[in-house]
Amino acid sequence: MDYKDYYKVMGVERSATQDDIKRAYRKLARKYHPDVSKEAGAEAKFKELGEAYEVLKDPEKRAAYDQLGSNWRAGQDFQPPPGWGAGFERRGGTPDNEADFSDFFETLFARSGSARRSASGAGGAGVHLRGQDHHAQVLIDLEDAYRGATRTLTLRMPEVDAQGHVVMRERTLQVQIPKGVRAGQHIRLAGQGAPGLGEGGAGDLYLEIAFNPHSLYRVEGRDVFVDLPLAPWEAALGAEVQAPTPDGLVELKIPPTTAPGRRLRLKGRGIPGATPGDLYVVTQIVLPPADTDAARAAYQRLQGEFSKFNPRAHLKQGAKA
Repeated sequence: MDYKDYYKVMGVERSATQDDIKRAYRKLARKYHPDVSKEAGAEAKFKELGEAYEVLKDPEKRAAYDQLGSNWRAGQDFQPPPGWGAGFERRGGTPDNEADFSDFFETLFARSGSARRSASGAGGAGVHLRGQDHHAQVLIDLEDAYRGATRTLTLRMPEVDAQGHVVMRERTLQVQIPKGVRAGQHIRLAGQGAPGLGEGGAGDLYLEIAFNPHSLYRVEGRDVFVDLPLAPWEAALGAEVQAPTPDGLVELKIPPTTAPGRRLRLKGRGIPGATPGDLYVVTQIVLPPADTDAARAAYQRLQGEFSKFNPRAHLKQGAKA
């Protein structure tokens, strides 16, 4: 089933006012009326025009068409989303004044193919459509996931005005960020999406959580990683040092002969949850600068003490293989 571009049929832009649509219909109806028109295919064009006007003259049906139809193009195969037709209730229409609308129209605005609606507007019609769900991303600090927070969000969201046009308006919301929230998790705010049509309820707003870049921490799921610089003697001999966590400093024991890149696990100190994540301290060795005579002399003494140490010995073994 092909998508029907009712705006193209009427020869108007999507931004046309209701008066523009009415004037366009009157002009084209005179041109293609089967009783007066001599053009080939006038009757089919008049029928197509009546169907387009049936939708675009009614702000509710026009808004429903705009909401669904904006994702489709003329000539593209059209399949409405599951459950679309279940949100509509059609009333009115009489056997003597019944119009045979296209399958596309019936799919959009009827519960079944047997439901018909007069192009001249006889009878009443009610369109009941649940509002669209909206999605937005909210940036929080990692510390917010540890403690919870309240954020004020200003969102630009579409609303339907009295003429059936979709306009953007700003909305301000107070959002509670729960403790233990993860990056990529969605917070659902019921009824904060697009307003419904007729008796249809409002959609929901889904907020996707993302973390602001942090100067210290990296996050993977519920696990948190932090680099910990160590002096060479701390890594070689072992030491007790303070390590940062989002909950504050902790005392950490560094085992002797700790190599750079070693992960020291602090169980349960990642992002909170029913099963909390872990915090991994990744060791980094930082060399003191050799920028004074005394510092260079100290490195030379160290060189003498470890004259048989070759950090590249494993490279020679690999070269022989």
